[in-house]
Amino acid sequence: MTTEQPAVSGDQEIARRTDKTLAVPSAPSTFADDLSHFMLVYKFGLAEIGTKISILAEELAHRGRGNPIEHVLPRLKTTQSLTAKAHRISCPLNLDDLRARIRDIAGIRIVCSFVSDVYTVADMLTRQPDVTLIETKDYIARPKTNGYRSLHLIVEIPVFLSDRVVSVPVEVQLRTVAMDFWASLEHKIHYKYDPDVPAALRQELAAAAEDAARLDVRMERLHREIHGPRR
Repeated sequence: MTTEQPAVSGDQEIARRTDKTLAVPSAPSTFADDLSHFMLVYKFGLAEIGTKISILAEELAHRGRGNPIEHVLPRLKTTQSLTAKAHRISCPLNLDDLRARIRDIAGIRIVCSFVSDVYTVADMLTRQPDVTLIETKDYIARPKTNGYRSLHLIVEIPVFLSDRVVSVPVEVQLRTVAMDFWASLEHKIHYKYDPDVPAALRQELAAAAEDAARLDVRMERLHREIHGPRR
């Protein structure tokens, strides 16, 4: 803010400086340089979300009701995997298209103890005033045809750079331990057999997904009988 400008509130200043396009500096540079800076901003966004989740986990544990978050796994695409996905979905290799069409450049997986914890943690995260919920895909309420269950959120979070504030999209996946175990096995099977997973294995995976869902229901019921609902 210069001395000639009228005073503005903190929120107004953030809004004035926020760059929704993830633009890179205007100085001449190669696409590789631009892409490197582009990915760095996503790394910062992932760090911001990670800090928020760590604070939530510690604060919830401090309440004495137990920490609902079992573990957290952040993931940032490499430039190689990003460009490979862009080619796979016929996305032009420019920053605007990459940002608009590939929403999982930065991602974080939150594994919770129980299904109710998944929704509790998701609600706590998205109610924070600087976290904007862009999209929700609830594969717990509506599992994929192969049995996959998880709650997927696309959120945007501000990253404060030296000269501006950038709004960064991050994919947040929330699931239970049972869902995570199933997804890990499913990934390994598809990695080995892709694209031709034997029909018998697909059937077994679908049955295992149902078993995992029933286990989640049973464990939640046991938890409530012993401790009551989380507060």
